[in-house]
Amino acid sequence: MSKTIKIGNRIIGKGYPAYIIAEMSGNHAGSIENAKKIIHAAKDSGADCIKIQTYTADTLTIDCDNKYFHIDNGTWEGENLYNLYQKAFTPWEWQKELMEEAKKVGIDFFSTPFDRSSVDFLEDLGVEFYKIASFELVDIPLIEYVASKNKPIIMSTGLATKDEIEEAVDAVRRMGNDQLALLKCASAYPAITDEMNLTTINDISESFDVPAGLSDHSMGFLGAITAVSLGGCIIEKHFCLSREIENPDSSFSMEPAEFKEMVKMIRECEKAVGTVSYGPTSQELDSLHFRKSIFCVEDIKKGDIITDKNVRVIRPGDGMAPKFWKDILGRKAKEDIKRGTPMRYEFLS
Repeated sequence: MSKTIKIGNRIIGKGYPAYIIAEMSGNHAGSIENAKKIIHAAKDSGADCIKIQTYTADTLTIDCDNKYFHIDNGTWEGENLYNLYQKAFTPWEWQKELMEEAKKVGIDFFSTPFDRSSVDFLEDLGVEFYKIASFELVDIPLIEYVASKNKPIIMSTGLATKDEIEEAVDAVRRMGNDQLALLKCASAYPAITDEMNLTTINDISESFDVPAGLSDHSMGFLGAITAVSLGGCIIEKHFCLSREIENPDSSFSMEPAEFKEMVKMIRECEKAVGTVSYGPTSQELDSLHFRKSIFCVEDIKKGDIITDKNVRVIRPGDGMAPKFWKDILGRKAKEDIKRGTPMRYEFLS
């Protein structure tokens, strides 16, 4: 399998610009107008893609209030799963309109399905690629169903052991789908930097022969920049208009100005990472002059012997390379050589 995938006209993989995804999630706060503003703001902030989620509380869980369905800590402490998903979901009747809005502004659009009915809905909608969320990585029947559509898949790996990732990857491939990318992810909200273990990105890429990147739930953009510097090909970040617009995802999402700065820094990082290169770059050519070389440091008469007193290895670099130092010692000058002259073989017998 090639370590690239293609989404639209974009090739995603090492050596190509990182593909940057703005995750809307619940940041629309129940307003389709907010959702549309997020799409425009994401485009203006440099995102390549806007991502939504396709589920309802009933497709994702059941309305049950016993202890198994309660969240006991973290950002959503005290919430019941069903109630949380009712607050955060993106109404399905909006999604065609949102996809059209994304096309209008020129930004890619895709979604995370959470069950077969949401996959069928997105197929009818005409989405061109899919996301598998970290928590769904163990839902092998869902992964197989998504993979059977033979469209590119970006899958997050938060919580997963290497064996679990292998099972999910195998599920995609046995359906004949080889368009897969994997994202390192810390499934905590927000994630803390010292548990991100971003060096895993390269191991994921090598182990599963896929492009790899980061689904980043940490605050700020240190994680994203570091991921790109380590070879990450995709960055996904939660995106909101303002953290003051309260919703289940706002507290760990990026505002437009922050996202724009992150994109700028990612692009600068990519320039700095560059490609494997040896020898002087164009900006270094003038500096070659200040390397060391062999110079005449005393006036030398024709017939004089070359010694370590009348020649030295000094800056600048206009003379013979220092590696020829031993070759010229003890030889005779064929002509007069003035002090400060760069040495040449033609001066010597």
